Order: sequence, then structure tokens, then C-alpha cells
Amino acid sequence: MDPVIELPNTSLKGKVSPEEWERRVDLAACYRLVAHMGWDDLIYTHISLRIPNTDTYLVNAFGVAFDEVTASNLVKVDLDGNILDDTPFSINPAGFTIHSAIHEVREDAHCVIHLHTNETIAVASQKEGLKPLSQYSMFSLASLSYHGYEGLAVNDDERKRLQDDLGTTNHMLLVNHGGLTLGPTVSDAFMRFYDMQRACEVQLMMQAAGQDVIPVPQSIQDNIYAQANVVHSGSTGGQKAWPSLLRKAWRLDPSFME
Repeated sequence: MDPVIELPNTSLKGKVSPEEWERRVDLAACYRLVAHMGWDDLIYTHISLRIPNTDTYLVNAFGVAFDEVTASNLVKVDLDGNILDDTPFSINPAGFTIHSAIHEVREDAHCVIHLHTNETIAVASQKEGLKPLSQYSMFSLASLSYHGYEGLAVNDDERKRLQDDLGTTNHMLLVNHGGLTLGPTVSDAFMRFYDMQRACEVQLMMQAAGQDVIPVPQSIQDNIYAQANVVHSGSTGGQKAWPSLLRKAWRLDPSFME
């Protein structure tokens, strides 16, 4: 049996700016929460976060599972995926292609979450895509785009098509591939993915039941986004929910803050 490879445990706390450390903690918590939700895909898929007032980004180290991510083992890169800090880790350049394409054209996209959940793949690959069948779907449908499958995201030519398909939307379903959300903070991007994931789960459950379903009337669809802003006291509700999610991550395993 191969020996267990221990991860380095050198802490960067106090060695980076307070602003960067705060972002590292938030992003590490997000990775742990994604793993807890069962949305991870071994060492694959990525969540990236911009460091304030810079053109540098944090992303997971290649080969580190989501439930092993810590604030210190996140890797700092530039828009081209070049590693900028002294770290024993590498990143998956192909995995950062989608993220860098979005960060390049969306100044508001400080955080980008791209995951391969079964449910987002299934709904993204249906001809009619996400339908207005639940309250959760309303939050995504107001700002949803699609991107067709072109194989592994390693072709630079695909970047422009991805950017054009995304436009100004905050939710994307990638056909045959998965889901993507973005936001000005980790909390916003996480809440957007949570709502989209739940919407896809509910739609598939309704379809599996084989019964006629009642779609949400268009008049309510047109008004739900404004209602959501009032209820959530913000664009996603992530700002309100995030402190409780940080506490959950702490209860699950506080090592994400190391």
C-alpha cells in the first residue's frame, strides 16, 4: 500500500495582509462547505476568489481534496494561472481556464464557483433546461445563461464564447458539464449556487414523479427577483447567511482556518 502523503501545515497567518487572510479563510470555508454538501468531485472543479485591489486570485491546490483545503494551502495566481507565492503546490491550469475567462471580463465576479454536481449536469443537459417549477428556480432564472459543451475546457478559443454566453448573468448551466455561479463575495456566489442546485434537485424530483406539475405563472416570475431582494436584504441573501455558514464550517472542522 502506498504511504499516506502528509500535507504541509505551514501557516500563512501574519505573513499576508489582513485582507488577504480574511479572503483565504472565507474561501477555505467555502470549499469545506461544498464538500459537506456533497457537491465536490474528488480533486476536480474549482472555486476562485480575487484578492481585493489586486489582479491576483486564490484557488485550490491541485491534488488537495475539498475537505483538506485550508486558508494557508490555497494558491495565489495571476489571471494567466501563474503561481505568485512560495508554495509547494501547483494548480490545474485547465481547471483555471473557465475562471480566468470570467474574471477577465467581469469586474464584479470576485468569486467564481464551478462544480460538477449530478443535478446541475442533468438539468443543463435537458433541451428546456431549468424550468420555473419552484421558488428556488426563480432566483436563478432571473439571471441565467447556458454554455454548450466543447469538451475539456483547455481550448483558448472557447474563452471568448464562454464570456459571450455568460454576458451579465450570475448563474450559468454548462451543458453536459455542470453549474457555475459568481458574485462580488464568496457568500453571494455560494448562495447563488445553493439556490441553483436546489432548483435542479427539485425539478428532477418532480420529473421523476411522473405527474403533471404546476409551473410558476409568468406574472410571478417577472416579480420574484424584486421580492427576493426585499426578503434577503441584498442580491442573494448570502451576506445574511454567511456568518452562520462559517459557524457550521467551524463546527465541522476548524482546521480550514489554519
